[in-house]
Formats: sequence, structure tokens, C-alpha cells
Amino acid sequence: MPGTRQPLPAARVPGMLQGEHDSGAPMNTAIADTGAQDGKLRRFVAHPLVLLVIGAIMVVAATIGSSALAHLVPHGPGSVWPAFGGLIVALAVILTYKAFKRWIERASDRELELHGALGELCAGLLLGFLIFSAATGVVALLGGFEILGLRGAGNIWPMIALAFVSGPFEEILFRGLVLRLLEKLVGTWWALAATSAFFGLAHLMNPDSTLFAAFAIACEAGILLGAAYLVTRRLWLAIGLHSAWNFTQGWVFSIPVSGGTPPLGLLITRRVGPEWLTGGDFGLEASAVALVVATVAGFAMLWVAHRRAPFVLPRWRRTQTKL
Repeated sequence: MPGTRQPLPAARVPGMLQGEHDSGAPMNTAIADTGAQDGKLRRFVAHPLVLLVIGAIMVVAATIGSSALAHLVPHGPGSVWPAFGGLIVALAVILTYKAFKRWIERASDRELELHGALGELCAGLLLGFLIFSAATGVVALLGGFEILGLRGAGNIWPMIALAFVSGPFEEILFRGLVLRLLEKLVGTWWALAATSAFFGLAHLMNPDSTLFAAFAIACEAGILLGAAYLVTRRLWLAIGLHSAWNFTQGWVFSIPVSGGTPPLGLLITRRVGPEWLTGGDFGLEASAVALVVATVAGFAMLWVAHRRAPFVLPRWRRTQTKL
């Protein structure tokens, strides 16, 4: 019709064949394929065992890297730097775990949440001191431990460094990763047993270690520290307990911490008697007395944890329950 504008032919997208329409279907299909691939990858990464491996690699790498950097700073005997270096390692491990939770696991970091951390950390420090002091007191009453005098500060800074590093690193690795993630698969009891066994086996590599020492560490420390995590479902109590246990053992009582040379601590002490009583060269942790005292404390904390909330069932039991 005169004066009527004819419709313009549909514009062709370069590379599109005649008769094809840019409906967006190919692009939507590509997006869907990419989304499906991302979903599969995410499901793979989100599996508890995969998360455990990734988290362990990250935490160990952070510990090794920050320790290497801290050792680059020259310092002489009596220097306070080892304590600062230990603090740097602790912060690096904590920040690495927080990064893992946020960007890899994609979950809120309840285990190292700062709210309430100071109270739980101080409670752990007090518990660690009291439990190890109780075990040492019993050994002394049985004639296996003597205090000969007061040394003074001794090697306090390396002992503080050990407390700074051992507590955060080992608790994040064994309780924050291994225990927590295994629990999702095999339930609380099996995860606690496996974590305790791993913890004991890891100490077989320490100087002067024995099979009994590894067994004692698995029971007394594995159960006690696992229970400390389960009571709060956070790591601050366990970190404080672990750090204070090592510091009290090494600096206060001058006893080897999981093997090695006896440190020069606050007190001049001597252990005498059979190895089952004194722990031998490994230290009081391999004593039958420490085994009993700390394990009883651990089961008491497990009882508290179980009263607070029911323990997690293994995945196969949860599946049967749903059916």
C-alpha cells in the first residue's frame, strides 16, 4: 500500500545460517551445560573427604610457610622472637582455616567464631593446667616425680612458641577438619575413635616414642581434646586446653613434651621410677597415671557433650532411619 513502510528483513548474526533465528537456545544450552559441570564439580568438592584433604593441605602449607618465614629472622638465646614467631604461625593457621571455610567449604565459620572465644580459650587454658598438674601430682605421690628447686624463667619463650603453634595447628587439623568432617560420614563415635587413633599414630614419629606412648596419646589426648570440641562444637576450648597442657608440661614442670630433650622450665625436677609411672624419655604423657587421669576427664566431658546434644549417627544409620 502506498505510503506504508515495508518491514525490514531480520538482521542476521554473523556466522548464522540462512533460516536460523537467534532464539537464544544454543546460548541457553551452553549456559545450562556449564552450570551442570559447575554443579558436578561443586558436589565433588563438597564431599567431606575431599574437603578434608583440601583443608589439611591448606593448613599444613600455611604452617610450614609461616614457620619458614618466622625462622628467617635472626635471634639469639633468650630472645622473645620465638614467641612472636609462634604467634604469627598461629594467626596464619587460623586465617587459613577461615579462608577454607568461606571459599572452599562455603559455610559459616562457627568453629573459630570470635564471639565468646576469649571465655572458651581461658577455660581451656585453666583446664589444661589443672588436668596435667593433677596427673603430675599423682605421679609425685607415688614417688615418680620430685621437685628439686626453682630455676626461674628458663626457656620460657620457646615454650610459649610451642603453645602458640601446637594448640591452633593440631586442633584445627585434627578436630576442626578430621573429626568434624568424618563425623558427617561415620557419626560422632566412629569419627572420635578414628581421630584419636590418627592423633596417636602421628606421635609415633616423635623422638623417644613407643607404641604405648602412641596408645596413651590416642586415649588421653585424643578423647579429651575431641570431647572439648564436642562440648562446644567450637575449637577455642580445645585450643586452650592443648596449649596449656604443653606449656604446663614443658615450662612449669620441665618435662619433655611428647619426647625429646627435657626443657629448662620454671621448676628443677626429676622423674624416678619405672616407665609406666614416669613415662620414660617420652615424658609424662606416656605414664599410666596421665593415661587414666586425662582419659577419665575426657569421658566426663563426653558425657557433658552428649547431654547437651545427641551425637551424630553414621550416614548409613541416618539413611535407614529415613526409610
